[in-house]
Amino acid sequence: MIELLASPEAWAALSTLTALEIVLGIDNVIFISVIVSRIPAPQARLARQIGLGLALVFRIVLLSLLVWLIGLTQAVFTLHGKVFSWRDIILVGGGLFLIAKATHEIHGEVEGADEAGERSSGAGALLWAIAQIIVVDIVFSLDSIITAIGMAQELAIMITAVVIACLIMYASSGPVARFVADHPTTKMLALAFLVLIGVALVADGFEFHIPRGYIYFAIAFSAAVEFCNVLARRNRKKTFSGS
Repeated sequence: MIELLASPEAWAALSTLTALEIVLGIDNVIFISVIVSRIPAPQARLARQIGLGLALVFRIVLLSLLVWLIGLTQAVFTLHGKVFSWRDIILVGGGLFLIAKATHEIHGEVEGADEAGERSSGAGALLWAIAQIIVVDIVFSLDSIITAIGMAQELAIMITAVVIACLIMYASSGPVARFVADHPTTKMLALAFLVLIGVALVADGFEFHIPRGYIYFAIAFSAAVEFCNVLARRNRKKTFSGS
């Protein structure tokens, strides 16, 4: 451990990997923000805490099972000349889940369901929200940890980067969730992002890699435009209320 602390290469690897893990965690934060917007605020906070806590646990557990993770990339079956591994199956399944979930939520938003009916409460709603978060945590954790294994050799560096990224995810998830809940158009944009991310996961499962830089640039650009729209609407309300 002392050798790692004194190694510039270790610090460089930690910085790079932490930044990458934070970027990869954006998907997780968006999904959790959309899910918790359906339940009351106290339960939403609990679901967010449990979800991000499980994300950290899943990542550390997966890092401790490096041999098993490597085995996930081994061929399981072949279909029409395409070799599928367990990693491919998990990514395809997780991507389809995201697409289906986001499409269902978009349908509910477009249909204009009654707000009182939208927000379900009780233990059942909380458990259902946590169950959905767990499914997506597993998918995103798998992708995140396989990336970490490819970038760093020391387990201590990988675990440290994952812990830092999860703490930043936790700190940012609250404001993001509140912003999404308070601005319906932003929620629709987040759901569109989830469809895009789901398509990228399915494509990865079929070994057709869509560079994540394109996806994150689209998310950042769209978010910036929506932020300008929110400010414009707020300024118009102030103008009308003052006139």
